[in-house]
Amino acid sequence: MSKESQENIKYWVGFSLIPGIGRVRLTQLENYFGNLEDAWKATSAELKHSGLDSGSIRAIISWRPKVSLEAEMEKLDRYGVKVVTCHDAAYPPRLKEIYDYPPILYIRGALLPEDEWGLAVVGTRRATVYGRQVTGEIVADLARSKITIISGLARGIDSVAHHTALEAGGRTIAIFACGLDSVYPAENANLARRIMEQGALLSEYPLGTKPRADNFPRRNRIMSGLSLGVLVVEAGETSGAMITAHLAMEQNREVFAIPGSILSPASRGTNYLIQEGAKLVRDYTNILEELNLTAVAHQIEMKEIIPTSDTESLLLKHLGAEPIHIDEVCRSSGLSVATVSSTLAMMELKGLVKQVGAMNYALAREARAEYRVRVE
Repeated sequence: MSKESQENIKYWVGFSLIPGIGRVRLTQLENYFGNLEDAWKATSAELKHSGLDSGSIRAIISWRPKVSLEAEMEKLDRYGVKVVTCHDAAYPPRLKEIYDYPPILYIRGALLPEDEWGLAVVGTRRATVYGRQVTGEIVADLARSKITIISGLARGIDSVAHHTALEAGGRTIAIFACGLDSVYPAENANLARRIMEQGALLSEYPLGTKPRADNFPRRNRIMSGLSLGVLVVEAGETSGAMITAHLAMEQNREVFAIPGSILSPASRGTNYLIQEGAKLVRDYTNILEELNLTAVAHQIEMKEIIPTSDTESLLLKHLGAEPIHIDEVCRSSGLSVATVSSTLAMMELKGLVKQVGAMNYALAREARAEYRVRVE
C-alpha cells in the first residue's frame, strides 16, 4: 500500500509539471509544510518562509493557475499510467540508492520484484552488424537467465536489446526522456506497446513533456540507477552510452563493455572503458559471474531453494547483504553453534546464503529480495 493516497498524489503530479521543482525542492517543501497539499496551496510569503529561492517561488506562482490537477489525473487514467512516488513501497529500492533519484515515476505496464535483477544495455544509435549480432546473442542469454533488460528505446543498440529480450520471453524496461503519452523515436511505437506487455515504460516526466536534448542525460541516470550494472556494446567516445557508463561508475554500479576493432569508431568508447577498468565481456556468463547472478533462473523456478524449515527461515531473518560472523548469528538467533553451522552449510548448498571469508555469511545476492519477502 502506498504511503501516498490518490488525493495526495495529484499534488506530486502538479509539482512535477513545474520547471525547476525537483527532488531537492520537493523535499524542502515537504519538510516545511508537512505535505505537498499544503505546499501547493501556499502563498508566496509562505513559500518564501519555507526557504525556496525566488526563482522557484515565481515558477510555482506562475504555473499553478495553469494546472488542473483533476484534468491531469484523468489524463493519466486515460493513458493507463500509474504514478509512484519516492515514499511508495512500489518505488524501486535500487533506484532510491542514487543521490539524484527522481521523486516521482510515471509507469505504463508493471514493475515486478524480479526487476531488481536488471542490467542496462546501451550503445550507439548507428550500430554495426557486429554490434547488433553481439547484442542479440548476449541479451538473449541474459533474458533466458531471468535478467531484466533495461534500455532507452533509442535506435540502434537500445532497440535491438529490447527486441531481443521480448523474443527470448524475458522482461524489459524502457526509460523515456519524455512523457509516456508519446514515443520517441516514433518508429518504435509498436516496440513500446510490446514492452508494456512484458515489462514497463517508465519516465520521471509528466504527460505532455517533449523529448528535449537535455532530458536524455538525466534519463540515463535512471537507466543505470535501476540496474545492477551497465553493458556498453558500441559507443563513440562522446556518446550518450558513455554518459550512462560514467553515471554507473558514480552510482557504484558495475560497468561492462564489449571489445571491438581499434579501427572502428563504434568501438572507441567501449575499448576506452575497458582500458579504464570496465569488465571485458566475451559472453553473458562474464556478466552473471561478476554480478553473482549465475543462479537467478534456477532460484526463481526451483522450489528446493525455498526455506524448508523453521530454522532456515529464522536464520534468513538474521542475515543480510553485509557479511555477519556465525557467532553473531548464534547470538541474534538464540540457536546453538552446531545448529547454526549445520543449517548454514545446507543453505549454502541450496544457494540461499554464501560464506564470505572466515565463517562470515551473507544472503546470496541473487536471492535477497525474494527471501526477505518470504521470511519477514
